[in-house]
Amino acid sequence: MGIGRRYWFASAVVLALAIVILIAMDRPPICTCGTVKLWEGSVNSEGNSQHIADWYSFSHVIHGFIFYALGWWLLRSRPLGLRLTLAIVFEMAWEIAENSPAVIDRYRAATCAVGYSGDSILNSTSDGLMMIAGFLLARRLPWQVTLALAVAFELFTLWTIRDNLTLNVLMLVAPIDAIREWQAGLPS
Repeated sequence: MGIGRRYWFASAVVLALAIVILIAMDRPPICTCGTVKLWEGSVNSEGNSQHIADWYSFSHVIHGFIFYALGWWLLRSRPLGLRLTLAIVFEMAWEIAENSPAVIDRYRAATCAVGYSGDSILNSTSDGLMMIAGFLLARRLPWQVTLALAVAFELFTLWTIRDNLTLNVLMLVAPIDAIREWQAGLPS
């Protein structure tokens, strides 16, 4: 069973609507540095969350894995296209919330992202597309492989940048000083 055109169209409309909302929120279309990069590898730079992909792109792929699994579990009798459309609704709702002053301030206060200023519209759009890629990948792969990939992504980013989806959620919800110090590279 494939994803019908109407669901692809609905997903594109959701993505476009999110872009319009981000424009209305006065988010920068691209990095304020004036360039567009395929990859921004520096977490502690002004370019983080401003270009097409960065270390947090792995988290958005995992979002796709999670949304696919939730859709399969809760909406198995519904069309796959509807589940994809709902996934992009949730992903882009997060992108909008993540770029609100309240969440930006929360990131600054609760995590080591002291200079975080939110995402560019390009990065938010890319995050949505990364989620779609994760959703489609989870659809094709055995669940064990999808789970192994999610764990590998989490461990890889934890090792590389001292952050991942799990720590990101934990530090937003219930910050732990020892983790913040470790992420900042300070002795605990």
